[in-house]
Amino acid sequence: MNPALVKKYRPYPTINLPNRTWPEKRIEKAPIWCSVDLRDGNQALVKPMSLEKKLEMFGLLTRLGFKEIEVGFPSASQVEYEFTRLLIEQDLIPEGMLIQVLTQAREPLIKKTFASLAGAREAIVHLYNSTSTLQRRTVFKMSRKEIVELAVHGANLLKEEQKKYPETVFRYEYSPESFTGTELNFALEVCEAVMNVLQPTPDNKIIINLPATVELSSPNIYADQIEWFCRNLSGRDAAIISIHAHNDRGCAVAATELALMAGGERVEGTLFGNGERTGNVDIITLALNMFTQGVDPELDITDINGLIEIYERVCRLPVHPRHPYAGELVYTAFSGSHQDAINKGMHEYEETESGIWAVPYLTIDPSDVGRTYESIIRINSQSGKGGVAYVLEKDFGFKLPKEMQPEFGKVVQGVTDREGRELLHSEIFQTFENEYLALDSPYELNTFHVVKRHMNKGEKRSQADVESTLLVHGREMMVSASGNGPLDAFCSALKKEVTGDFTLTSYHEHALTGGSSAKAAAYIEIQLPNGQVSWGTGVDTDIIIASIKAVLSSLNRLEKHAHDKRAEPAVVD
Repeated sequence: MNPALVKKYRPYPTINLPNRTWPEKRIEKAPIWCSVDLRDGNQALVKPMSLEKKLEMFGLLTRLGFKEIEVGFPSASQVEYEFTRLLIEQDLIPEGMLIQVLTQAREPLIKKTFASLAGAREAIVHLYNSTSTLQRRTVFKMSRKEIVELAVHGANLLKEEQKKYPETVFRYEYSPESFTGTELNFALEVCEAVMNVLQPTPDNKIIINLPATVELSSPNIYADQIEWFCRNLSGRDAAIISIHAHNDRGCAVAATELALMAGGERVEGTLFGNGERTGNVDIITLALNMFTQGVDPELDITDINGLIEIYERVCRLPVHPRHPYAGELVYTAFSGSHQDAINKGMHEYEETESGIWAVPYLTIDPSDVGRTYESIIRINSQSGKGGVAYVLEKDFGFKLPKEMQPEFGKVVQGVTDREGRELLHSEIFQTFENEYLALDSPYELNTFHVVKRHMNKGEKRSQADVESTLLVHGREMMVSASGNGPLDAFCSALKKEVTGDFTLTSYHEHALTGGSSAKAAAYIEIQLPNGQVSWGTGVDTDIIIASIKAVLSSLNRLEKHAHDKRAEPAVVD
């Protein structure tokens, strides 16, 4: 940056707070959550929600488990007023839920706000006025004394209006707007002046909301401000300290977490951080951060895809593909080393009985929020053997031996390099099928019979005699031999009558499906005298036949690679 531009800005002052305690604390329980999607989130939209869309959002927030929802600013627009009336008149507010409405500390606005709540069982009226040093000087041209008088006047109006609606239990919230831009001692003075009017008690607490209306400092300073305020507030036991962070510096989640450690008890925020300018704190990220630490967030986020679908339709805003926990790609690894680590971690998790989630690169089990495992591994040119093996096992049941994975990984790498794009899981299996299962030239199995199996008691070994017919370069050929088992006998027949010498260096097998028609997969590695090696795979309901097919698969691949090499153009210097 231009040094002259840098000189325009000053660092935010630190807080003199000896023996601060919040750094030693941790979040051990969920805060009181208050969604402000229908107010902060709504006013931030290019096209604010219609009455129908507000109802749909209210239904979503209810299902997620919010017990406090700020439903709007009834004195600010007719839609906000009508929505509040609709909720009350049609009895749409669930038992145990509190709706909250916002109003500035001005008499006509306060009166209209109370009118919007007529007939409600219980409600929170949220009063605010700006207290910041900058706005007092540049916007309102008001002194500290005048700001306090405005807040006190608003609080007195609340008490007067309350008397007109005896059927409703009112709770109150006060926000010194732009708390983070206000001198701490003055913010305390204003809040205590409001409390002196409203006279909260430990049984009927006031909500003191301390908003970072503009995020001006690093999260640790916000935490210091909250702890300082909690230490110095008179009647602390009669107040719920609420956190309302905006995201101007991109630190709203961190600031809120530290503020909860510093004494905050309640959080106002929005789904996915929607809100004015850079947004409000993201409640989804906050809640799932707690979840990863073994703390029940007391919100139901088990269907994150359904949540996103409603949010994007109602708000007309996309959820970023890299958004924490919710983004399309956040549980997805393209990197080969990441995929390999995830593959191994998933195997270990499934094989242990601890029940503790510990998989590299995945902070939570995607299935806990309704995501499928299919999205974890996606294959492109950056991917490696571990990811490819994971896809084959999870989606198609093929457990490639560890020693075979690099070979097939290179095959898939060749396809992604050629295509220049991500491969679908079905395309990966098609590549595997074409490369290992469907290759039937030059050797194809026609028939196979075990003629006799017998045990030589004296030599303590078994013996098998086999006969088989093959298509060799399209021509039928019969072979037979004996060996210490059917597979050994078949290999002996091939060496003697068809292929010449080779060595079977590795053998693996496993069941593919359950039930009476279960299939088995066999994987065999063969080495030629010249050192060439290749894996082959066979599938059949008979494991012996699967093994025979795997031998032929390997030999066919060796022949194919030799043919491809012979067909390569000569390099001319």
